[in-house]
Amino acid sequence: MIGQTISHYRVVKKLGGGGMGIVYEAEDARLGRHVALKVLPDKLGSDAEALDRFQREARAASALNHPHICTIYDIGEHDGRPFIVMELMKGQTLKELIDKRPLDPGRVVEIAVQVTDALDAAHSAGILHRDIKPANIFVTDRGQAKLLDFGLAKLTPAGQPSDTADSERPTAAVVGQLTHTGATMGTVAYMSPEQIRGESLDARSDIFSLGVVLYEMATGSEPFQGKTAGIIIDGILNKAPIPPREPAPGIPEVLERIINRALSKDRGQRYRSAKDLLTDLRFLTTQSGETAALGDSGGVAARTGAKRAFVIAAAVGAVVLVAVAFWLGRREQSPATSETAAAASRESEASVAVLPFVNLSADAENEYFTDGLTDELIHALSKVEGLRVPSRTSVFAFTLWLMGYPDRAVERVNAALNLLFKRAAGKSDSGDKRAAAVAGVFVAQRGGDERDRKTGGTRMK
Repeated sequence: MIGQTISHYRVVKKLGGGGMGIVYEAEDARLGRHVALKVLPDKLGSDAEALDRFQREARAASALNHPHICTIYDIGEHDGRPFIVMELMKGQTLKELIDKRPLDPGRVVEIAVQVTDALDAAHSAGILHRDIKPANIFVTDRGQAKLLDFGLAKLTPAGQPSDTADSERPTAAVVGQLTHTGATMGTVAYMSPEQIRGESLDARSDIFSLGVVLYEMATGSEPFQGKTAGIIIDGILNKAPIPPREPAPGIPEVLERIINRALSKDRGQRYRSAKDLLTDLRFLTTQSGETAALGDSGGVAARTGAKRAFVIAAAVGAVVLVAVAFWLGRREQSPATSETAAAASRESEASVAVLPFVNLSADAENEYFTDGLTDELIHALSKVEGLRVPSRTSVFAFTLWLMGYPDRAVERVNAALNLLFKRAAGKSDSGDKRAAAVAGVFVAQRGGDERDRKTGGTRMK
C-alpha cells in the first residue's frame, strides 16, 4: 500500500491497525494536507457485518462536529475496499498513556471532562457509542483527548433507549457476537451490566463504560479483572470494585464519589446523562481555578474529610439566610398600590433548593441512597403548585464550592444577600447587620460541629 494512491490520497506510511481496519498516513493531493486513511482489511471485504460496522463508524462520526471527536473528512471505495479519511493526530491512545500506571488526579479530570463533553454531544445527537474504552480515546501531543471508533455506535432518537439488535438476548450470545466481530476481552471489561445482559441501552450504558475508564485512569488498573471473559462478566454483574482510594489514596474523595456513581450496577443510580456527569467533573476543575490543584492529596479530600459536617450545615444555613433575607426585604418595601402589588405577585415565585445529602457512613455502597434521596425530594417538591425547585445539577455546583472552600462561604452568601436586598428593597443599607448575622450563623455552625466532636452528638448515618 505504501506509495499507492487511493482516490486522491497518496499513502505515505502505515500507522497501525487492528482486526477492523488498517490505518495509514496519507497525503491529500487536492488540499496538500496529511490525513489518516483507514482501510478495511482484505479478509473482511466480503463480511457483511464488518462492512456494516465500517460504514456505521463513518456515518456516526461524520454526523458530529466536536473538538474532542475525531473528524471524518471523506468516505469511499477503492478497488472494492472501503476506506475512511480522518484527521491525522500525533500522540498516543489513552491505553498507551496509562500503561498500568495511575495518572495524576488533575490529568484524570482534564481528560474526563473532554471525553464526557464529546459523549454529551454524541448523545444529544442520538448516538450511543457502545464501545468506550482507553484504546478508543486518543490523547494528542498537545493534551487534547479525542473520541475514536464509532464502529459499534447506534443511532437512536435523542434521549431514547437503543432498539439494539442485542436487546433481550442472553449474555452468552452477546459476548459470542463480540468475539465473532474481533472484540477482545478488553472490550468486555468496559461493557455495562445491561449491555452484557443484552438489554435495551441508553446513555447510561456509555456512562458506565466511561466510569470504568475513569477508574483505570485514576488507579492504573481495571475495576473488573479476570483471566477469562466469564470471570470479568461475573465481576461486572455481581461484584463491587475495590474503592479507587484504596489503590490510589491520593485521589480526592469527591472524584471517588463521581467514579463510584458512574459505576453503579443499577443504571437508575448512575448519572442520568453525560451532561450531569460533565457538570460535576467541570466543577472539580474550578475548585482552585485549575486542575493541577487536584494533584494535592491534602487538598479537596482533606478539607472535605475534616469539615464535612460543618460544610453541610453551612450550606443549609446559607439557604435559610437567603430565604430570610428575601422575606425581610419584602417586608421593608413601602405599601404598594393594587397595580404594583399585582405585578409583584406575578413576578414573585416561591422557591426551595434541595442540597445534596452526604454519605457519612463508612459504606460506599450507601452513596446511591444519598443521590437517590436528593433526586426524589426534588421530584416530589417540583409537583407543588407555585413552587420553583432548581435542578440537582444547578445546586450541586454551589454545594461543591462550599465543600472545597468553606471559609469563603460567608463572602458568597453576603454577595447573594446583597443582590436580594437590592432587588427586594431597592437598596442595600443594612450591610453591617447582615454581615454580622451571616458570620454569626457560620460561627454557630463551627461551634455545633465542635460540640459534636466533644460530646458525640447525634448525626445521621
